[in-house]
Amino acid sequence: MSSAERAVQLFRTMARIRAFENAAEEASKGGVAVLGATLTQANIRGPLHLSTGQEAVAAGVCLNLQKEDFITSTHRGHGHTLAKGASMDAMMCELFGRARGPNRGKGGSMHLADFSIGMLGANGVVAAGMPIAVGAAHAVKIRNEKRIVACFFGDGAVNRGPFLEALNWAAIHALPLLFVCEDNRWSATTPTDAMTAGEGALARAEAIGVPGEQIDGNDVFAVDRVSADLVAEIRKGEGPKFLHAVTYRFKGHVSVDAAAYRDGAEVSRALENDPLVLAKKGIPEKQANKIVHEAEQEVRRALDTAALAPWPEVREAYADVQDTGSGRWR
Repeated sequence: MSSAERAVQLFRTMARIRAFENAAEEASKGGVAVLGATLTQANIRGPLHLSTGQEAVAAGVCLNLQKEDFITSTHRGHGHTLAKGASMDAMMCELFGRARGPNRGKGGSMHLADFSIGMLGANGVVAAGMPIAVGAAHAVKIRNEKRIVACFFGDGAVNRGPFLEALNWAAIHALPLLFVCEDNRWSATTPTDAMTAGEGALARAEAIGVPGEQIDGNDVFAVDRVSADLVAEIRKGEGPKFLHAVTYRFKGHVSVDAAAYRDGAEVSRALENDPLVLAKKGIPEKQANKIVHEAEQEVRRALDTAALAPWPEVREAYADVQDTGSGRWR
């Protein structure tokens, strides 16, 4: 793939993520047009954790992954899943709670998973995807498979126990694993620098023996370039690596959060550093506008598909539920 083709692919992925997040946000409020009519009730129930503003990290990392590679995600996982190759139609069905979603409508936004493209799951528990990624990477090594695992987590996870446990295990066993700290600088409603002592995420990783790099997570070309180098080293059997991508979430912690706790000047500066605007500079304007239009049309079709998709059967409520051994249901 040429550098020009790579720039187009990166921008297309980012445009699709932005279009999806914008549409999902509106669908959770009931303010979208589907089949020519404006919905008056929310088709997505409950608040969403949006990745608006963080698109460059997902796009830049996942372009360097193969279909057979695995990823784990966070509660903010729509972008990672799309970048890994998931169907936008299927994802919207999942958010709508419909049977045609990859989890048949039972995972929703925070527990979205799609094993067909190697997405092992979003997770509502901070840092919980890290030991899952380590387990998957250890299985890959035991089976002598060629695939690798990319583990996305936020800056808030750095202060959780699984962070230490996951990095330590990965380093001890030289696992084929890329740790990606998607640092949006806010741990829910608290600035991360008020929560994390010392020199931060990368310093902690390197202290455990997992080398890596810190980059501007809004520069998709930097994310792509550094990810390519780290992934190549992992595929050569050089053990786990760490990518600390500093970015910013444009929205509140959840879609119903106005984020009034943030300084307005800070948000304004972040909006001026929009990763889509930066990525757009790498391709002709006419082509970029066409890509954005196509992404918006694609998400419109996904909304239509989800609105018409069937609900899960009632009997599905007892499928995929762990049996506690009692032999009966209350």
